[in-house]
Amino acid sequence: MTRYVYRFGGGANDGAAGDKTLLGGKGANLDGMASIGLPVPPGFTIATTMCARYYEEGEKFPEELFAEVANGIAHIETVTDKKFGDATPTGNGPLLVSVRSGARVSMPGMMDTVLNLGLNDQTVEALAATSGDERFAWDSYRRFIQMYSDVVLCLDHGAFEEALEIAKEDRGFHLDTEMTANDWKALVAKYHELVVEEWGKPFPQDVHDQLWGAVGAVFGSWQAERAKVYRRLNNIPGDWGTAVNVQAMVFGNMGDTSATGVAFTRDPATGENAYYGEFLINAQGEDVVAGIRTPQYLTKDARETAHAKPLSMEEAMPVVYGELAAVFDLLERHYRDMQDIEFTVERGKLWMLQTRTGKRTAKAALKIAVDMANEDLITQEEAVARVDPSALDQLLHPTLDPDAHRDVLTKGLPASPGAASGIAVFDSDVAEKRAEMGESVILVRVETSPEDIHGMHAAKGILTARGGMTSHAAVVARGMGRPCVSGAGALAIDAAAKVCRVAGREIREGDLITLDGSTGEVMAGSVPTVQPELAGDFGTLMVWADKVRRMRVRANAETPHDCQVAREFGAEGVGLCRTEHMFFDDKRITWVRQMILAENEAGRRAALDKLLPEQRGDFVSIFEVMTGLPVTIRLLDPPLHEFLPHAEEDFASVAEAAGVGIETLKRRANELHEFNPMLGHRGCRLGVTYPEIYEMQARAIFEAALEVGSKTGAAPFPEIMIPLVATKRELELMKEVVDRTAQAVFKEQNASVEYHVGTMIELPRAALKAGEIAEVGEFFSFGTNDLTQTTLGVSRDDASRFLTTYVDKGIYARDPFVSLDIEGVGELVQIAAERGRKTRPNIKLGICGEHGGDPASITFCESVGLDYVSASPYRVPIARLAAAQAALKARG
Repeated sequence: MTRYVYRFGGGANDGAAGDKTLLGGKGANLDGMASIGLPVPPGFTIATTMCARYYEEGEKFPEELFAEVANGIAHIETVTDKKFGDATPTGNGPLLVSVRSGARVSMPGMMDTVLNLGLNDQTVEALAATSGDERFAWDSYRRFIQMYSDVVLCLDHGAFEEALEIAKEDRGFHLDTEMTANDWKALVAKYHELVVEEWGKPFPQDVHDQLWGAVGAVFGSWQAERAKVYRRLNNIPGDWGTAVNVQAMVFGNMGDTSATGVAFTRDPATGENAYYGEFLINAQGEDVVAGIRTPQYLTKDARETAHAKPLSMEEAMPVVYGELAAVFDLLERHYRDMQDIEFTVERGKLWMLQTRTGKRTAKAALKIAVDMANEDLITQEEAVARVDPSALDQLLHPTLDPDAHRDVLTKGLPASPGAASGIAVFDSDVAEKRAEMGESVILVRVETSPEDIHGMHAAKGILTARGGMTSHAAVVARGMGRPCVSGAGALAIDAAAKVCRVAGREIREGDLITLDGSTGEVMAGSVPTVQPELAGDFGTLMVWADKVRRMRVRANAETPHDCQVAREFGAEGVGLCRTEHMFFDDKRITWVRQMILAENEAGRRAALDKLLPEQRGDFVSIFEVMTGLPVTIRLLDPPLHEFLPHAEEDFASVAEAAGVGIETLKRRANELHEFNPMLGHRGCRLGVTYPEIYEMQARAIFEAALEVGSKTGAAPFPEIMIPLVATKRELELMKEVVDRTAQAVFKEQNASVEYHVGTMIELPRAALKAGEIAEVGEFFSFGTNDLTQTTLGVSRDDASRFLTTYVDKGIYARDPFVSLDIEGVGELVQIAAERGRKTRPNIKLGICGEHGGDPASITFCESVGLDYVSASPYRVPIARLAAAQAALKARG
């Protein structure tokens, strides 16, 4: 019989502590902490497997789950010596529980939580009597009604917030902590009225009904829009599901000897080996995360560095802080990674509520991995495996110039490092829309919530008026690699009016601002940037990665600047030089159009003669930068329509250059019109029809190679790639052109260079006939951008209209243009590799589509045994690290 409920705490640990697949991350770690003797409130986990069954059965619970949950509640009752729903005003009081989600990977703030469950109009009186604190009891009850009404009953959260603010205004209070027991009683009565008004029924009084409502809400939140967006952004499969953790409540809001907090065993922003966190005295967990009250620092050093007045936990609660520090060290040694911890202090007793691998910036990830390897906590190979390759993107772009003028408007907390400039936007939907139009936006909010996830992802940076270093904005921004300034309390934000004010100045929607997430500064206008320095921990980890990777890493580059950037980032050659990108400047485009529109070979050659020295100069510049490394050059590939003139002035300039009439050119342009140009007269079809085009390009390549070889003494190694080949005969014809041109140039200059001729595999037929094509081609480079289009029958340029829906509905696990469709396109790559090697065992195999910089796709390339991947210059380090991790994974 399938088991769904697993107990933890009180000596009964049913699950395997490391089984995150079954118990979810939170449940597995609660079980783990309890098993090593840490003070964990007892509870139980409903396994992730129930989530899938819950949806399979129409969002209903199977009968056997009720008995298992009842046994779980009995376990908590036994350990705590409290009864669920007990309204007796004597003894230990009623058992209250929290109900929390827990997927196998952390999804901070994306799914739902309910605290203080088990309170009703009778048990609240019992809690007041047994705790001796009437104010605490009624405060807990109003919190429960507010949270349950929002999460489970789906009522308007704002109505309850408004009632709270009105109650405080009526009493002249500013803080929740100023409210008395009678104030909370009156607010609870108001909340009951709101529930009836909004829901049509009284607030649920049966504690078991409350429990099942909360469990259903947690499972339901797995399919909430914000959770689906987060999964899509982070490549988390939708069929994983979430676990539900039901745990005895402990209370941080029972006076000045109680507290709650969130902490990291190392600084998640910088990676410094120092405790990092915040806490609040007399508060519950949501107070810290939501930033409703300004939290206090965990350590004395942090408080003094920030010049903050409220005492740190180290100073205010030295005994408990000492216990907490010991727990931090134990957990980091146990899990061998930086931990993100939630804790509560109830009347002087420390309780651990959660530990998980902490979200961190790329800079922190590098430092923590390298430091832990140097501390012998992990091996160098483990350090390489620890850093998310995609996160390196945070380090590979410019930062603010420290010498530039800064018009500082205000300063908040440096919640997530990095810098960003963009227009101020006050709404997440607007941020997403304006970002889709190509604008750089800064999302400005009073505080963010899980519903802002899409706007946060679209934004270049995030600015909030409220919240601390562990607020929702800070945690999510760090995970996304977005700069974030939180807690900028001087900002007066009017989201409805789309304006914020600070120090007598206004920022309106559309105004340009700059954030420095490393200092917390908010500046007017745009601030210049400087290039990153990739030494230190970055350099160390890259050296370790290069030791273990098998595949080479090249760059997609066709300008000297891109080649230089790629080489500085460790590229071992150029895997794709797209020659068509060289023809679009004003002077050359006229000659290209003259060549295309010419009605005979003589006209085409006249235009090509003008292009030859320009093309030769291009290759000289590239070969000089990439001296000693292979350079794969793709001959002209794009559809002709991309070059055809449309405006009258364009036709006039071509007519003048060609010495023909405008009407003649227009007639010729009409003859060349194609209905589906991406599948039309492009690629090798151009070379077959007009071989003089590829002849000119080949001559430019060989003349440039000889020139650079003569200058430097290190001849470059050109690999000439024929695009869009579908048959062996196409490649034979084009190779004949290249070889004939090479011999002519070598004879003219009495010198030669080694070169290869190969093809780009980007059509399904080419993959299937790879064995024949390899009889001619000396290398294959998989052009997976077009191979994906032609295999799926999907236009990359138009797919954005429906691909998100396809991913959400599970048709594709991920966007196939971002991460390779391994089952379909991947199988073609594998077939081509196997058949190509069978014909030519030493054939060189690489990938040059955008997938060459995608870690998941690189893992597949390692499994197929490709020789190299090629990525855009700024993704070369990502590819190097991903290739190393793929090699480690292949070794098992």
